[in-house]
Amino acid sequence: MDPHEKLRRDVRELSTLLGQILEEHEGPEMLALVELVRSLSRVDQSDSNAGEGWTVAGNHQEGDVVESDAGGSPGRFPDLISALPTDKAVQLARAFATYFQLANVAEQVHRTAQLHSVQDDGQTWLRSACDRIAERDLDPEFVAETMGRLQYRPVFTAHPTESARRSTLAKVVEVAEVLKRRDGSTSARERARDQRTLRELVELLWQTDEIRDSKLRVEDEASNVEYYLGQLYRGAVPGLLEDLDDELARLNVELEFGHSALRFGTWVGGDRDGNPNVTPEVTLTTAKGLTDYGLRQLILRVDRAIQMLSQSTRIVEISDELAASLLVDREQLPELYGRFAGLNAAEPYRLKSSFIRERLINTRERIRRGSGHQPGRDYLESDELLADLRVMFDSLNTHGGPCAARGEVARLARLVGTFGLSVAVMDVREHSRKHHEALAQRYEQLGETPYGSLDPAQRLQVLTAELSGRRPLISGHGVLSKDAAQTVETFRVIKHVIELLGTGVIESYIISMTHDADDVLAAVVLAREAGLVDLYAADGPIAQIGFVPLLETGTELKRGGEILDELLSQAPYRALVAARGDVQEVMLGYSDSNKDAGITAAQWQIHRAQQVLRDVANKHGVRLRLFHGRGGTVGRGGGPSGEAILAQPHGTVDGFLKLTEQGEVISDKYALPDLGRENLEVALAAVIESSLLRTESRRPPHAIGRWTALMDEVATSAEVAYRSFVSTPGIAEYFATSTPVAELGDLNLGSRPSHRPGAQAELGSLRAIPWVFGWTQSRQIIPGWFGVGTGLSTAIESGHADELHAMYESWPFFRTFISNVEMTLAKTDLGITRDYVSQLVPRSLQPILNLIVAEFELARAAVLALTGEDELLDSRPVLQQTLQTRHDYLRPIHALQVELLKRQRALPEGSDDPELRRALLITINGIAGGLRNTG
Repeated sequence: MDPHEKLRRDVRELSTLLGQILEEHEGPEMLALVELVRSLSRVDQSDSNAGEGWTVAGNHQEGDVVESDAGGSPGRFPDLISALPTDKAVQLARAFATYFQLANVAEQVHRTAQLHSVQDDGQTWLRSACDRIAERDLDPEFVAETMGRLQYRPVFTAHPTESARRSTLAKVVEVAEVLKRRDGSTSARERARDQRTLRELVELLWQTDEIRDSKLRVEDEASNVEYYLGQLYRGAVPGLLEDLDDELARLNVELEFGHSALRFGTWVGGDRDGNPNVTPEVTLTTAKGLTDYGLRQLILRVDRAIQMLSQSTRIVEISDELAASLLVDREQLPELYGRFAGLNAAEPYRLKSSFIRERLINTRERIRRGSGHQPGRDYLESDELLADLRVMFDSLNTHGGPCAARGEVARLARLVGTFGLSVAVMDVREHSRKHHEALAQRYEQLGETPYGSLDPAQRLQVLTAELSGRRPLISGHGVLSKDAAQTVETFRVIKHVIELLGTGVIESYIISMTHDADDVLAAVVLAREAGLVDLYAADGPIAQIGFVPLLETGTELKRGGEILDELLSQAPYRALVAARGDVQEVMLGYSDSNKDAGITAAQWQIHRAQQVLRDVANKHGVRLRLFHGRGGTVGRGGGPSGEAILAQPHGTVDGFLKLTEQGEVISDKYALPDLGRENLEVALAAVIESSLLRTESRRPPHAIGRWTALMDEVATSAEVAYRSFVSTPGIAEYFATSTPVAELGDLNLGSRPSHRPGAQAELGSLRAIPWVFGWTQSRQIIPGWFGVGTGLSTAIESGHADELHAMYESWPFFRTFISNVEMTLAKTDLGITRDYVSQLVPRSLQPILNLIVAEFELARAAVLALTGEDELLDSRPVLQQTLQTRHDYLRPIHALQVELLKRQRALPEGSDDPELRRALLITINGIAGGLRNTG
């Protein structure tokens, strides 16, 4: 069967099962209502097309769109929606939301099947990348050195926009397993069983509440991270890393034992920026919890080794090193030797594995007690575990067991190299202002300098001098405020975590809103006070963590090179970087820069910033590691990861790439094992290819200057248009009333507030997640395209159309940018927006929609001119059709949401209708699922 037909078959079957469940549990009248609403919405859409239109291509008309009949042609659909009682609205919204859950999983299974068909031909992502490397005949030493330090690190963030619950995700994964399995079912009995299972799962999904009863806690977020990392631990990662070893062998490259090109990170429990729920105590608890989870996973894997490695010394010999290590183990863990010596005395690998298991158990117990490391009895660092495994590997490899060495033992070592003892590396993040506030209080108590009133240059002088001295600054000098004391305590907790759990648990401290070099040095001074930094240690400077400036707004991105140059020019700080192996990490913020300057300027500023940062790092003899703070949506830097990595400036993906994974992206990419494998492989292959093959510019030499200047022009015009729009009088109220952003706080998406500290009504204090979420819910999706039309059309009118076409054909950055914008334009539907505006926005503010329509038309026309398509996504017909099908099911939920927002906002001040609020939140969930985007 054609794969696309299989997808349609699966979606039809799942929706039919949902209909049967609706009829069985809610009555035939409920199913009839769902079908009536769906059919009437399509009829209303068809009638409306003759005038205003609802399709992607025809929903934007010239003239005053606000004065038209935004509700569509008079008929039964608007009347039916407005007359629905709240309880029926809840059921209707749930029906459409559940449909999208099922359609999404069918699409994921379809993508998996496509992946397998490609891999059956032998063309995996890793193989293709290594083929291209082999064709270039690179210096073997360069390839080996680069691969020896290469690492791709996805970081699961602490502020998810995931709107699906774990309870739902588990059932969705089961549905996927049945859909995959049944195509191989050979008997009528198996097919009947699978059908019963599907029906059971659909029934369970229908009876599971999508709305969380309470706001997510940090502990819940940690549990989510453990869930996905556990899936990867047991599923995608082992096979992926084994395949990587096989592909590298074709290049005559062998990675060091236990080295992994993959590592995972997390912000859960460490992201303090604007989240009062992340206290120092929570950071400690979360780090201990992740480590305990990692140790449990390792114990399970070692149990397998104990079962499998049953070689007997009656048949094979062992190395002298292994024999000596077993004697040491006997001395350090005599109680275990007493239990197992009789059973495993002739099975040394099984005995060694048992000693390893005992140390892992002791490590868990030591962490639980909070006691110190006992060398030989437990582990503090993953390197200690790898050393034990290496002894086994070498013995097997040289004494008749190379298959087991490169099989069971190497697989376990790769997992240790990937996940460490703690599953993921935790980053800690805090706002730059917090460090200055703590220091200002201390300097005020000392009476030495009016630190709080100093400018950045003066603060830099003070902090450099402080680091050049040895005095204790914090202890013994009065009491700090509660907030400042907590900032200081965070560094002490980091020190405690490293002492208790090892150096691999927390590696980086990220300074949000870094404006100048002094913002980084302020954090360094506080870290010194906690003992994390010591410039005068006997064996040379010590820095137990790295300090990462986060450049978030357009201004800081433009000044990024200047900031880094000034930072690395400070002798004390440069000494700390040297202590970290001459490596400096810099984080680039996609979300806030987009919200600040619009997508065109933000994407270009980030691209330019990477080039400048690369050159500055090279000037100082420092290796630059870039951390990309990408969101799930295009408006927050999202889009296909592989394409994005390959589109980075040459020389910036230098054996390392770190990026955030957020929200619905995590479940979409990692919920199913096969998709987790695919997404990791795509990104890892792109990092390898970029590091080895993208060391020089891919733009034609004669075009580099012209294309840079033209992109400057496009970005400048786009930024002016975007800033003009967000400065429009009344825009904050327009945003609040034309979207459900005010209601998002009730959805319990994450542990962090939706606003940074500041006035709730101000756009400036609103975080990027609800900014994107709100525009997306009402199908305006401003962050994904606004300003692009003005920028491109200005360049075209200046006579640069041919140059833009050349850029699209030959410049990966520009092509990827246009491709991502095209996707958001296709998901935008200003016909649906018109419903929100006409019914929810004060009439005086409704003309703002005209500005949006005009810019959309410019963007759509410019993108189509570049792609040569007649309609958006013509080059991707399957995706185009999928979006249109989803549109047919989304429109009823949008109509319900508008009606429910009207009712919610009509309630008397101070009153609440829990059932109405629940119905509204279900529509928010449903639209997020239908668009596969939240924030």
